[in-house]
Amino acid sequence: MQETTLKVSGMTCKHCVAAVGKALARVPGVESADVSLENAQAVVKGSANAQALIAAVQEEGYEAALQG
Repeated sequence: MQETTLKVSGMTCKHCVAAVGKALARVPGVESADVSLENAQAVVKGSANAQALIAAVQEEGYEAALQG
């Protein structure tokens, strides 16, 4: 299974984490999304396209970029 790690900036609370997690879960191919406020990142498992993941986070009002 493919794993994609995104650096996510702009999250300040658990509501932000939930919003990012829900946005990522809606992307086709996502099997799971683990969003961390402390690490400012999201680890997504599944076959989703990285650019689609970034776009989903940006649509929620946060910045995202591939990490690693």
